[in-house]
Amino acid sequence: MKNYQAEIVAVGTELLLGQIANTNAQWLSEKLASYGINIYNHTVVGDNLGRVEQAFELAQSRSDIVIVTGGLGPTADDLTREGFQQMTGLALVEDQKSMEKIETFFQNRGQTMTPNNRKQARVFEGSTVLTNNAGMAPGMYVHYQSCHWFFLPGVPREMKHISQEELFPFLETLTGKQRIIQSVALKFSGIGESALEHALSDLIEKQTNPTIAPLAQDQAVVIRLTASGETKQEAVEMLEQTKTLILARIGEFCFGEDDESIEEVVVQQLKHLGYSISAAESITGGMFSQKIVSVSGASNVFAGSYITYQTRIKKEVLEIPSETIDSHGVVSHACSDIMASNVSRKMQTNLGISFTGIAGPNEQEGKPVGTVYISLVDDDEVVVSKKFNFTGNRNHIRDRACLKGFEIIYQYLKNKSIKS
Repeated sequence: MKNYQAEIVAVGTELLLGQIANTNAQWLSEKLASYGINIYNHTVVGDNLGRVEQAFELAQSRSDIVIVTGGLGPTADDLTREGFQQMTGLALVEDQKSMEKIETFFQNRGQTMTPNNRKQARVFEGSTVLTNNAGMAPGMYVHYQSCHWFFLPGVPREMKHISQEELFPFLETLTGKQRIIQSVALKFSGIGESALEHALSDLIEKQTNPTIAPLAQDQAVVIRLTASGETKQEAVEMLEQTKTLILARIGEFCFGEDDESIEEVVVQQLKHLGYSISAAESITGGMFSQKIVSVSGASNVFAGSYITYQTRIKKEVLEIPSETIDSHGVVSHACSDIMASNVSRKMQTNLGISFTGIAGPNEQEGKPVGTVYISLVDDDEVVVSKKFNFTGNRNHIRDRACLKGFEIIYQYLKNKSIKS
């Protein structure tokens, strides 16, 4: 059984400029892995005919399957067809069905079709046309000198439709039965990447199948496990065995898998316990509230928040005593504890969480930038009151404070569930 070497080429200057992310390549790589097709290279090339041709020549020289996204539109800078034509000398012809579809599109909207839209119906002579049911420009398949070329639109919605309806079935027929690749991402909070790697060092050193790849992401430390097997069940069973070994060592820090966010897990915990929560935010300025309300069903557990940025508002709205602020400052355990207690009482929630600190650029009350206090109250009892010293720029400090707040809630509710 041949082991196909595949490559994805994305065409578009906007990708190089960082105006949009290359999510097409990410999505295709993930999906193709489940078909046992290994992606060896990702290439991004701008809208320049010479460079597009060079990128195609390189892909032709090293890959068995090349999937090209983008550059199939109607404008002068859509150069995918032209670049491949320069490399191969293949003729371009107008596909009648595609042209009729484009004309119907404009007619149904009462619009006049400009001549350049005919370009979208041009396909390579002898190619297999891949129907685009989500847009106008069709995809194409071309077998050229032992290399299989697939051309897809760059618009993600259209690319996904053609891939699912045309590309993936085509590849199944082309490649026959391949080894199946499955993966899972384990997400951890409250443990750093270096500590996590140390705890799993022997497993990482001996890894073969599944592979173990620690990753640091903005919202979590992640371990991606990837296994290959003759069947999906075989690959999944290998993943489960390795996952069990990992969780036996650091399972206390694992909050979820794959696309789960910690705010989603916290909302689930609150629902399970029948708890409600409110927030008093100073340094985070509503960031905690924004994240928790982004979760569907958050209204069942989250009452609301007070954003008390100025000292005067802390006094007037949250009723922080002047003597507390005079004695300890607004960036202190004492102020943080009262903020959490008072917001919980005012909003009549089981839990109250507070954030107060210094994001910069200047120190405050003799405390350095990055100083943050977070308190958690349960039934008017302060159950967590912690000080942190975060580094980074202003927004990074605020992000870290918000994430740490969710970590505190997660760990507290997890222990609460175990005891109950």
